[in-house]
Amino acid sequence: MILSAVELWRTCRECVSRPYTVFICSLAAALYYLWGRKCQVSHRGHKAFSAFLHKHCPVVAERFSPTPWCWGGRLQTLVCALLKSRPPATYRNELIRTADGGQISLDWVDNEASATYPESCTRPTVLILPGLTGNSQQSYVLHAISQATRRGYRCVVFNNRGVGGEELLTPVTYCAANTSDLGRVVQHVKGLYPYAPVLGAGVSLGGMLLLNYLARKGTESGMVAGLTISVPWNAHKSSDSMEEPLNWLLFNKYLTRGLCRAVIRHRKVLEKVADIDYVLKAQTIREFDERFTAVQFGYRTCTDYYHDASPDKKLPSTTVPILCLNAADDPFSPQNAFPLTIVQDLPNVALLLTAHGGHIAFLQGLFPRGESYMERLFGQFVQAVFEHPAQINKACCIKE
Repeated sequence: MILSAVELWRTCRECVSRPYTVFICSLAAALYYLWGRKCQVSHRGHKAFSAFLHKHCPVVAERFSPTPWCWGGRLQTLVCALLKSRPPATYRNELIRTADGGQISLDWVDNEASATYPESCTRPTVLILPGLTGNSQQSYVLHAISQATRRGYRCVVFNNRGVGGEELLTPVTYCAANTSDLGRVVQHVKGLYPYAPVLGAGVSLGGMLLLNYLARKGTESGMVAGLTISVPWNAHKSSDSMEEPLNWLLFNKYLTRGLCRAVIRHRKVLEKVADIDYVLKAQTIREFDERFTAVQFGYRTCTDYYHDASPDKKLPSTTVPILCLNAADDPFSPQNAFPLTIVQDLPNVALLLTAHGGHIAFLQGLFPRGESYMERLFGQFVQAVFEHPAQINKACCIKE
């Protein structure tokens, strides 16, 4: 018989008066907790792709054990933001122009010292798309770069307009549904290194943007594969989850303030297209999108924008291998939005699910500052794609 946590605590409390039982009860509680935290990774997708992942990304077969004292998706998410280490990265910044007269900030890690790929023209490139309000300085971006560069690859971070430290030259920012800037970046990267394969890696909103781009471009995406982490599959359901009282207090309020700060920074140019004072009164991401993002990109309502931004139903239009990592307790991406049925019918998409892990966290170990499950998966998948292109394409039924 397995006691519930409450029953176990009551039993231990009754035994506290007997010193010799305290240690046993404490040990039993710890074992119960650790047992309850372990969760098997669940795979959804085509059998051949799954077999490829098991062979070349052995981390997918592991039993994911979250940090024992870091229970629940909310705590995982918060602790990750507070404790995660920041590997050093020396960037080379480049500003590129867009067709509408704007500019995009790219941060490069060229990895010229790569022993595996000494020739720059053929060195594989990992294109990283950060999340909402994120840029190349986020800890998850720095860890991704560390994983990729140690394997000999080049990295470039696509900073969305207005968040990479550059000035807005036109009153246009970014949204999850508009893939024109990403298309411009891919075109630029491929123009510089036409013989180097490109893998796109999107985190949270960056993952939404990546999936929307891959679906719209199909075989013309310019990428050999995609990887997403903690992507919100349905923007409506994500907003509903984020507006739950505790999630609003812990996350939504903070992110909305970050969006408003970016608007304030670029107020002079943005007030040409929006009522900035009205925008700055937004208390949720949904209100901000209703008052600013949807208006800026020509949507009639925020509902229309969220429908267009949600990548779940667009997966069948993608044509490259895609691995997606999500946690069932992610407050940003609720479990009821996961496209399980859709993925099962797609040979090129694998959905990797863990019961715990939060949002862009997946912390492990007693003091989870360094490399954990998410980083190891990133490194192994990137290497599998670049080093075994023929095998992964065959597994995903992709013609050479």
